[in-house]
Parts: sequence; C-alpha cells; structure tokens
Amino acid sequence: MPALLRRLPYLLPGALLCLAIAGVSRLLVEIPALGHLGLGSLTVAILLGLLLGNLGAARFGGLRPGVELSRQQLLRLGVVLYGLRLTFQDIAALGPAALVIDVLMVGSTLCAAWWLGVRWLKLPRESALLIGAGSAICGAAAVMASSPVLRARAEHTAVAVATVVLFGTLAMLLHPLIFAHLPHLFGSSKAFGIFTGSTIHEVAQVVAAGRAMDPAAADAALISKMLRVLLLAPALLCLGRFGASEGAQEGKRRLHIPGFAVAFLVVTGIRSLGLVPHSWLAPLQQLDDVLLGMAMAALGLATRLGDLRREGPKPLLLGAGLFVFLLVGGGLINSGVQHLLG
Repeated sequence: MPALLRRLPYLLPGALLCLAIAGVSRLLVEIPALGHLGLGSLTVAILLGLLLGNLGAARFGGLRPGVELSRQQLLRLGVVLYGLRLTFQDIAALGPAALVIDVLMVGSTLCAAWWLGVRWLKLPRESALLIGAGSAICGAAAVMASSPVLRARAEHTAVAVATVVLFGTLAMLLHPLIFAHLPHLFGSSKAFGIFTGSTIHEVAQVVAAGRAMDPAAADAALISKMLRVLLLAPALLCLGRFGASEGAQEGKRRLHIPGFAVAFLVVTGIRSLGLVPHSWLAPLQQLDDVLLGMAMAALGLATRLGDLRREGPKPLLLGAGLFVFLLVGGGLINSGVQHLLG
C-alpha cells in the first residue's frame, strides 16, 4: 500500500484521462444519431482513445503510467468483476458446442497464421505466430504472453499488438452491425454470442461488441471468450514446442497461465453460490462499467497505428487474412458445430 501511494501522483494523470474518455463516451452514446448506429459506450471509448492516442495525446510521459494501469490491471479487474453478472448455470447453458468451437477456432487460426504468414508471406516465424496468437486467443494479451515463449524481438511484438488491436476493433464494429441486420443468423442470440466470443480478438472488444447487441448475446459472447482465453496455456505449450526459432533455449520458456481468467471463474462461482448480497450487485456492476470503459480508452490510447509501417505491408496482410478467416471460417465452424451439438 505505501508503494501504491508513492506511485499515485504518477498514475493519476493517465488514469484520469482514461476516466474522462470513458465518461464522454457514455454521454455520446446517449445522442440519438450515435444510438441508431448501435455503438456502445465501450466501442466509442476505444475509438476516441485511438483518435487521441494517434494525435499524440498519450505520448506525454506523465500520462503513460496511468494509461498502462488502465490498459492492463483495470482491464483484468473489470473482466473479473464481469463474473458477477454470470453463473455456472449460464456457462452450462451454452452446452459443449461453445468449447468445441473455441478449440477448433484457436487451433485452425494458429495453423492459418503459420501457413499464410510463414509459407506464403515469408514473414519471420515469430512475427507470424505472434499475430496468429493474438488473433486466435485474446489479442494483445496473447501477443505479450507469447513473446517470451517465441523469444520475439521487440519490434515484432509492437507490430503484432498494433495489428491485432486494429483488426479486433474492426471486428468489434462489424459484429453488432451484422447482429442488427441478421440477429438469427446462427439460430438465436445465444448462438450469435458464441460466434462473437469465438472470433473477436480482445476480451474488452468482445465485451464492447456484446454490450451493443442484447443481454443473451453479450453473456454468451463473454463466456465463449473466457473459455477461449483459458486455452492460452495449452496454446503456449504448443508454441513453445514448435513455434520458436531453432536456437531458442528450452529453459527460458515459461508457461503463462492467465490469472484473471481463473479469477473470473472464481467470482462466477461465488455468484453462482449466492454468496454476493443482492444489494451489492448493482454498485459493483456500475464500477465494472467504469473500469471497462477506462480499459477500452487506454487500449486505444496505447495503440500506435504508425507501428504498422515499420515492417511493411506483410503483417497487415496477415492480420487482414486472419480477420477474414475468423469471420468466414469462424462462421462456418460455428454453423457446423452448433448444428451438430447445439
């Protein structure tokens, strides 16, 4: 606690900027013109963050610590608190189809990244697999977790993060539009939510897209996404075994288990057992809305679209190819599995 108090003056400026963006976003979505577009406050927050960040607002050193706090710790806390909205009964209601879809999506997307990035585009294997991991599992978090396993260079990591955030943001905007026009594309809102959770890159982007749909789709999307996040651990084992360059040292590869995903399940279990007083739920969910809004703003502020120019067009082509694969291939996988098991 004393260490946190000493850091507070450094954290406040950036955190307050993220809070302000989140607050403005909540006000903007009340404007009828924006409301008719189906944009949620979290979607608007990341777009405002991208705009301000790439105009230079977050390049002042004094803002960076608070932005990073919001992008990392507050995002994880927001996802954990989201578990208060769900129960294990909700997870069981998705059925086995959700898990089968997630396993197929993660495996097929990583294979597509290898084939398209390494074999066709001739990208370094580390760069291709970083973009693949971010697209397949959980966006920038998966990129950062995979980087030490693959012993990737810093510039490859930066480009991969910018790529998956860019295409994840496009997916975040596109899915609610598809839902608005074809809400029963997969048979139900729940099925569409599973499709959303199994194909959008970032956890926060899935939350934003789901919240722009309806409650059934939003809950199914997050549960499906969190199942996908839990696949990060076995995916890293595979990347460490097959993906690293020939000179990589086994002793330096570490398995990263996403603690916030485990905590999400713990909180969901607490809610399932009825251990949270009902009077606490509304305030905690409002706090969760604020934390997720700040995290989305920070994600936009921290993303440098200029990083994409460093490696030329190939990472963008790979990101675009995987974006199409997630949308089209993911739709086919979702349709097939939900037809068989749904």
